Amino acid sequence: MASSLMETVELRNGTWMPLLGLGTFKAEEGGQVEQAIKWALEMGYRSIDTASIYGNEAGVGKALAESGVPRDEIFLTTKLWNDDQGYDATMRAFDASLERLGTAYVDLYLVHWPVRDKIQETWQAMNAIHRSGRAKAIGVSNFLEEHLTELLNGSGITPMVNQIEFHPRLQQPGLIEFCEGRRIVVEAWSPLMRGEVLTIPELVQIGEKHGKSAAQVTLRWQIQRGIVTIPKTVNQDRLASNAAIFDFELTEEEMGAINALDQDQRTGPDPKTFGYS
Repeated sequence: MASSLMETVELRNGTWMPLLGLGTFKAEEGGQVEQAIKWALEMGYRSIDTASIYGNEAGVGKALAESGVPRDEIFLTTKLWNDDQGYDATMRAFDASLERLGTAYVDLYLVHWPVRDKIQETWQAMNAIHRSGRAKAIGVSNFLEEHLTELLNGSGITPMVNQIEFHPRLQQPGLIEFCEGRRIVVEAWSPLMRGEVLTIPELVQIGEKHGKSAAQVTLRWQIQRGIVTIPKTVNQDRLASNAAIFDFELTEEEMGAINALDQDQRTGPDPKTFGYS
């Protein structure tokens, strides 16, 4: 049983990635994102996820620098936005992200969305960034099987991570199987369905058995499935609650009941069309 915020999963290149991290989507640049990261690091979080499009990389970098936590103990992820794809543009965008973050490297750099006619060129740049040592690991986000197949048909290394929308109502079993078969670690964004998991009776009932909330049950389910999860919040109490998932374990029956909740229901854009049409 995963027992603490220090629990990790090994990426294909030997890099270790925490199973639970903090997402910073919609966390405002400046005081809000800085305070959230300060609280998170004090609680033991060691994985922070941001993106250039979030507009808060500078605040993330400042919070990490001022935290007193050694840089090599933090797993930092950022992402390449759609408008910056293509070889030269990717290289420039990465340099800009590093400058805003105030760090010499990131632990994981992701292609944020698949963009038609840019996948191969962008991935070649991502490989060059990885070879330079300035990104310890590289991967993609929101890539479906067809996007991954297109990428894999080119040259370069296989993505180490695919960050996708994943929660009880959107489980994408075919995509999960595709990734697992190629040792691509799956990472969940919107893992709590923007709070909607709190209204799903089955999750509430399972939580009552364990003295946990539906949100905690959901995160525990993801961890037990070996899926990295990065719930976003700027609330101190929710940060603590999200982290309190390592002192219980779901039964095989409970895991099966949650697996049965899939309805192919998205809360965010569809990768088949967003940025790819």
